[in-house]
Amino acid sequence: MKKIAILGAAESGVGAAALAKKQGFDVFVSDRSNIKDKYKQMLDERGIAWEEGQHTEERILCADEIIKSPGIPDTAPVVAKAIAKGIPIISEIEFAGRYTQSKMVCITGSNGKTTTTSLIYHIFREAGYDVGLAGNIGHSLALQVAEEPHEYYVIELSSFQLDNMYDFRANIAVLLNITPDHLDRYNEMQDYVDAKMRILQNQTADDSFIYWADDPIISRELKKYDIKAVECPFSLIKKSGSIGYIEEGQYKLEYPTPFNMEQEELSLTGTHNIYNSLAAGLASNIAGIRKEVIRKSLGDFPGVEHRLEKVCRVGGVEYINDSKATNVDACWYALESMKTPTILIIGGLDKGNDYTSIMPLVKEKCVGLVYLGADNTKLHENFDSLGIPVREVHSMPDCVAACYEMARPGDTVLLSPCCASFDLFKNMEDRGEQFKTLVRNL
Repeated sequence: MKKIAILGAAESGVGAAALAKKQGFDVFVSDRSNIKDKYKQMLDERGIAWEEGQHTEERILCADEIIKSPGIPDTAPVVAKAIAKGIPIISEIEFAGRYTQSKMVCITGSNGKTTTTSLIYHIFREAGYDVGLAGNIGHSLALQVAEEPHEYYVIELSSFQLDNMYDFRANIAVLLNITPDHLDRYNEMQDYVDAKMRILQNQTADDSFIYWADDPIISRELKKYDIKAVECPFSLIKKSGSIGYIEEGQYKLEYPTPFNMEQEELSLTGTHNIYNSLAAGLASNIAGIRKEVIRKSLGDFPGVEHRLEKVCRVGGVEYINDSKATNVDACWYALESMKTPTILIIGGLDKGNDYTSIMPLVKEKCVGLVYLGADNTKLHENFDSLGIPVREVHSMPDCVAACYEMARPGDTVLLSPCCASFDLFKNMEDRGEQFKTLVRNL
């Protein structure tokens, strides 16, 4: 019996364990942190051996294959030893792909992944398709393949997941953009770029590749690849080759059949969301979804939690939760969409950020800055010289209190941090939830 070791016992790891057990492998799950009770219960119910608070190397390094959580870097000691020993290391998505013939709609990019993935899933469901949501959001792909199979899967893929994918094939691949991110984990920007481009691997002439034609990095990188899939570029305005664009207030798709609707009927606003809506519309049109369903779904999609989420209005001040903005480019898009004087909450665990690109927008849009982080030194170095009023805080209660004091009627308070959340919060969701709860209690 082949042995599989699984590193990480959260959604992806436990799902991979369930599928491996079903396929007859000898499975061992190991997590250096504490495992949540619900995942322990899932493992126990399926008779899967597990450990927490440690990695027992004798039980891991004897495996024929290792399935690794995307959050664990290759530099982790047990992973480095496995690599040195030549043990294959794959992702949960790669493993799940071996045991299904379902159609895969896969979305990656530095920004907009969750919104676009959720929008495509919304359209497919409204069309009555048998579809599962997986990857960075939704439920584990492997668990769904094992116990709740679907005809289609819509999958959000991070660069970390793509790193450990080799034979997996996307029937419809969506590449939204590539901007600097996760430079704390990759040695150089090109390594991150190469990871994103892996979404193309194994595609055939029967597949489709949707991408933003105006992204300079994507345009440069595509010259290096022999693309076999049907290319489906989209752009903000009509240009040579683009099959999705905005023209004279009309949202237009040319492939595989013509589609159009009024731009003002789109539920998502802001330039960045035009890109997301174009990509989602193309994926849905390629999948054969009826035009009336695409039109209705693009018009009634409610949006994504923690992504430019309007919380409430207090004393004439609008509060917006954009906690998902964990890199500089995401913050740029958020600021670009602001129409009123803005108090920007920024800070957290810096990922090698270069704040140069948002400086002009901060000058133009912001009337106050609140630095929210364990260490705000880099923020002071970058933004203090702009002459905008600044407050430094180290907790969400102090942050919301500072914003309440600084904001005037007609202003917007925007939580769009540019940074990861792990210095002060459990995760991005925790940061956003704390913000929303405190704002609603003002």
